[in-house]
Amino acid sequence: MTRTRHTQRVRATRPAMASEAARRSVEAADLRALLMMVFHYSGDHYWLTDRFKPTRDTRLIAPEDAGLPEDVQHELREAAHAILCRETAPAVDVPEDELFLRMMSMSLGGQRVPADYVPMMREQMGLTSPLDGIKARGDTRDDDVLPVLVVGAGESGIALGAMLDDLGVDYRIVERGPTVGGTWRDNIYPGCAVDTPNHSYSYSFGRRHPWPRFFSSRPEIQEYLEKCADQFDVRRRIRFDTYCRGAVWDAKAARWRVTVEHQGMSEVIEARFFVAAIGPFGEPTLPDIAGLDTFRGPAVHSAKWTEDLDVAGKRVAVIGTGASCMQIAPTIAPDVAQLSIFQRTPQWIRPIERFHDLIDDDAQTLLSDEPYYAAWYRFIMMWRYGDGLLATLRKDPEWSHPERSLNAANDRHRMEMTRYIEGALASRPDLIERCVPDYPPYGKRILLDNGWYEMLTKPHVDLVTARIRAVEPDGVRLDTGELVAADFLVLATGFDVSRGASRLDIRGLEGVTLASRWEQGAGAYLGITVPGFPNMFLLQGPTTGLGHGGSAIFTSEIQARYTATMITKVLDSDLASVDVKADVHDEYLERVDDLHSRLVWTHPGMVPYYRNAFGKIRTVMPWRLVDYYEMTRRPELDDYHVTTAAAAAR
Repeated sequence: MTRTRHTQRVRATRPAMASEAARRSVEAADLRALLMMVFHYSGDHYWLTDRFKPTRDTRLIAPEDAGLPEDVQHELREAAHAILCRETAPAVDVPEDELFLRMMSMSLGGQRVPADYVPMMREQMGLTSPLDGIKARGDTRDDDVLPVLVVGAGESGIALGAMLDDLGVDYRIVERGPTVGGTWRDNIYPGCAVDTPNHSYSYSFGRRHPWPRFFSSRPEIQEYLEKCADQFDVRRRIRFDTYCRGAVWDAKAARWRVTVEHQGMSEVIEARFFVAAIGPFGEPTLPDIAGLDTFRGPAVHSAKWTEDLDVAGKRVAVIGTGASCMQIAPTIAPDVAQLSIFQRTPQWIRPIERFHDLIDDDAQTLLSDEPYYAAWYRFIMMWRYGDGLLATLRKDPEWSHPERSLNAANDRHRMEMTRYIEGALASRPDLIERCVPDYPPYGKRILLDNGWYEMLTKPHVDLVTARIRAVEPDGVRLDTGELVAADFLVLATGFDVSRGASRLDIRGLEGVTLASRWEQGAGAYLGITVPGFPNMFLLQGPTTGLGHGGSAIFTSEIQARYTATMITKVLDSDLASVDVKADVHDEYLERVDDLHSRLVWTHPGMVPYYRNAFGKIRTVMPWRLVDYYEMTRRPELDDYHVTTAAAAAR
């Protein structure tokens, strides 16, 4: 049968634009991306000369004029206008390696880009498909057993579904919620939004989405995921409102028996492959505070917020100052009578210019309709929020101030952010000491200033740093004896990221549970496979979170590709099962631990949620995005114990 490739590359096909629309578009365009678009269509290396080299700018959202002189801007816009007003085949479609490196460097103002980024960036820009080189199988259906069962229809489940469909592998997804989206569906608290630029926080394949702003809100992201589920034809494979109650590996039959529940009815689904795509943010963490259940008013964890909750005119207490509080508090502050924020540890916060800026319609036209422009716009966003920071997060053993920073660059970041805090709170010097952290920058998840410091200066907002003794019916009692009165309590205390897929009752070889396997800390080879659990794959598993930058959708994509590729290898090789070798798994975790021992997240000055009870960093990855891309790019059966179909039958 003819199959629509959901993950095919974005082709450069577009009709000619009307002259006036093209004029407005080039005036609003980012000239870095526009320059690359002009080169694609013209093939003229004149556009790659120093005359058009942008000024280097490391800001996440840099000025669109790229620092170019007025006459150079005019020449570039005129050339782009002429191209957009006619149907023109590109002179350069997918650039060869050397040229592509030159183009990447040029778009970044001359910054050197290592050669190992070429395959990853080609794919992430939509110039090549993530499934190039993987042979599609046609439809593989088996009346006896389902080939693949996926738990979870968030961004990872959607990506895997699109790839399996393209490769001709039958699958089903069970999802506990009423629709797709996962974390973005469930977290509806005020101000919930992405802290990664949306033009990189999106799939590399499929139609370009008209993001209304650089950092979009939760409803906008949820809308995007809903559209992708339909565009990739994934929704028809999903059973909603269906819970996974447990999964057991049947070694004799070489299949998983998965118990699911829908509307109170249980069913066992048999599948050759079992994929847990439930992500790390599914289980809220409640604070261990005496009297929490005695509070008279509403007490809600940020992840359990509901549409009917109303804080207008109320005295609101927020416990915790992490990412969710940083979004909730500035959003509700204008509406509440009193806002008390209870802080245990101050956070490092980066100022982001244009955080709230909308993208106007003229700028949207090229992002939606011009493939090369959109591809290079995505690249520039990915590069600015990608691997560059990681080198500054390594400990310098010769550094003279290890108590406050890691190295000279990290100390410079500390000073820059400290000056920003001091400037933002100049009218309230009493707050400065409470807001400047004493641990190195990036030791905890870095946060973006969306009006946080401005909010703290309001007369009805109080930042409380005294320890909490207990929650009482009418408020929060401090160790000082003071009662902070409250009508509404918000628990912005994050998630239990240590358990991951072990929240499900998964039993592998000899009935061993994943929870018991992870008693000494979660771990998985590449964050994807665990010894003793054949034909099981994890998406967004341990060691694959992002602490230095990047997009979770990026890691979802490449983990989905690894999983889909391994499944097709097993099917094509007439194998019954694959089980990652223990030594391969253990060596991987040893490398993770060794690298983390030299990175900021093991600094003794703080306890980030990245660190487990055994002092290991098993949440975030210690390497560059491009390193992880290469590690997952070519799955090898040699890393696994394999059981042939014939041996399984015997």
